[in-house]
Amino acid sequence: MPAESASAAPPAAEPALAEPAPAGLASAELAPVSLQTIANAYRDYTRKSLEEFGSFVEQLSGVRSLDKAMSVQTEFVKRAYENSVAESQKICELHNRLAKQTLDPFKGLTGKTPATHGKP
Repeated sequence: MPAESASAAPPAAEPALAEPAPAGLASAELAPVSLQTIANAYRDYTRKSLEEFGSFVEQLSGVRSLDKAMSVQTEFVKRAYENSVAESQKICELHNRLAKQTLDPFKGLTGKTPATHGKP
């Protein structure tokens, strides 16, 4: 029996490992972006969109009036648009970071820093 209680201790240690995760998330934001990171963002957005569409179809199939159907459809389109804009901005930022990472090693070749055209 004491061996069982000793084996119960590692699961208690797992939450302690979960505490540094926010620091890991912060470092993930600063971590280099790769094509895989961008592909994962697209995959996550696609999965989320399909799940939301499935939910929409379920809601729409339970509707018994035209007014309610229009309301459900309007809400779905509004959410889909908002999510699309937010995810597009996120993915665009990943592409920008990847481009900057790729071009950073070549900054020293010209001997001067490129013009930013008013951007900081």
